[in-house]
Amino acid sequence: MTGTFLGMPAFPQAAAAALRDGRLRANLRHATHTIRDKRARAVAELDDWAELRAAGKAIKDHTLRHLDRYLVQLEEAVAAAGGAVHWAADAEEANRIVADLVHATGETEVVKVKSMATQEIGLNEALAAEGITAYETDLAELIVQLGDDRPSHILVPAIHRNRAEIREIFAERMAAWGRPAPADLTDSPAELAEAARLHLREKFLRARVAVSGANFMVAETGTLVVVESEGNGRMCLTLPRTLISVVGIEKVVPTWRDLEVFLQLLPRSSTAERMNPYTSLWTGLGPSKGADGDGPSAFHLVLLDNGRTAALADQVGRQALRCIRCSACLNVCPVYERAGGHAYGSVYPGPIGAILTPQLRGITSPVDASLPYASSLCGACYEVCPVAIDIPEVLVHLRERVAEQGGHPLERAAIAAAGYLFDHPAALAAAERLAGRTRALHPRRLPGPGRAWTDTRDLPQVPAEPFRDWWRRNRS
Repeated sequence: MTGTFLGMPAFPQAAAAALRDGRLRANLRHATHTIRDKRARAVAELDDWAELRAAGKAIKDHTLRHLDRYLVQLEEAVAAAGGAVHWAADAEEANRIVADLVHATGETEVVKVKSMATQEIGLNEALAAEGITAYETDLAELIVQLGDDRPSHILVPAIHRNRAEIREIFAERMAAWGRPAPADLTDSPAELAEAARLHLREKFLRARVAVSGANFMVAETGTLVVVESEGNGRMCLTLPRTLISVVGIEKVVPTWRDLEVFLQLLPRSSTAERMNPYTSLWTGLGPSKGADGDGPSAFHLVLLDNGRTAALADQVGRQALRCIRCSACLNVCPVYERAGGHAYGSVYPGPIGAILTPQLRGITSPVDASLPYASSLCGACYEVCPVAIDIPEVLVHLRERVAEQGGHPLERAAIAAAGYLFDHPAALAAAERLAGRTRALHPRRLPGPGRAWTDTRDLPQVPAEPFRDWWRRNRS
C-alpha cells in the first residue's frame, strides 16, 4: 500500500499523541456512540439477522476459495458488455493504468466516488504527479481533501472534525479549489451541505472522466455496485463520458442472488438504514449507454491485488478479505474511540485495519508490526461484524507472526533464559528459591527498555516460598 500514511510512527506513539487531544476524543465519542446505537436498533428489527450474517460469511468464504474462477468469469462478463478489464498487481501498476487511461482522453481533471481502494494506493497523489487533478465528491471526503487531511474512519472519513472545524475549512479552502464558500456561512449542517453541493455542481457538469470503486462485483453478469447516501456517486457514474473503476479482487460475489444478502447486511451495519438511499448498478456500457445514450461511452475496470493474494494464502488471516467496509467494528472498539483513525497509519483504521493492513503491506515496518497489538481483544468487533470475521483470532495469529520475526535483543535473551530454565527443572527450582529470598530487593518497575512495559502495570510480587517447596513441606 502507499498513499498519505507513509512514514507514520508505530501505533503506540501515534495513539499517545491522539490521547492528548481532548477535542478529538470528544468528537469520536459522540459520533461512534451515536452510530452504534442507531445500528443496534436497526439490526434488532430483523429476526433473521443471525441467519443473514451466517449467509454472508458462507458466500464470502466460498468466493475466496474459488476466487480465480469467479474473477475470470467476471472479466469475461465485463468484456461481453463492452467494458475493458485491466489487472494491477500492486499500487504502482494500478496508478499507472489509471493515469494512462486519463491521459488518453486528453483530460486533466477527474471526479471521484468515495473509494477505499483508490485511497489505499494513493491514486490522488499519483494523478497529481501526472498533472491530473482529482476532485473528491463525497461530502466527508471533500472535507478531508479541502483540509489537506487524512481520512480517519471507513464510513465517515471526517469523523474527527466537528461542525465548527468544517465551516472553517470551507471558508478558507473552497476558493482555492474553485467556487468559494458563501461569506455568511454558518456551521449549520444544512448550510454546510448546500455549500458543498454548490461547490461540486460545476465539477460534475464539467468533468469528462470519473473514477470510482465498487462495493460489490457480480461475476455472472459483470455488474458493479456502488452504494452511497448522498447521490454524488450517481452523478459521477452517469455524467462523465469515461468511467474508471478501481476495485479490490475480493469484492466479487458469484451471483445476483448472493448480492441480495449483502444489500441487507451492509446498510444496517454501516449507516443503520433499512435500505441504502442510492444503489447504483452498471454492467459494462449497457444498452442505454454510449455515444447516443446516457452514461459513459467507455468503461474500464481495474482489478487490484496489492497484497490480497498474499492474504488469501493465510488460512487464518484470509477471513479479513470478507470485509464489506461497513465500519461497525470501529464504532464499538474502545481503542479506536480513544485513539482515532490516524493512529493506525493506514487508510483502514480500527480493528479491521489492525488485521487487514499488516497483511496487505506485509509486516515489514514498525507501524505494521504494532497494529496487531492495537486491541484489548475484548471481542466486541467480532460480535458486530456482519460477515462474522473473528478479528481477535486474526489479531492473535498476526501477533505470532510478529513474534517470529524476533524482537528486542534483551527480549530474545530473556526468552532464551526462560527456555533454558523450563528445560532444566533443577535450575528452575534454584532460580525460584533465589527469587523468593531476594524478593525485598525486586523493583516494582523494570529498568531500561523494560520500562515501557511496566509504565502501565506492576510486576507481580514473588512469593516468599516456591510452591514446590510448600507442597513438599505440607504434603510429604
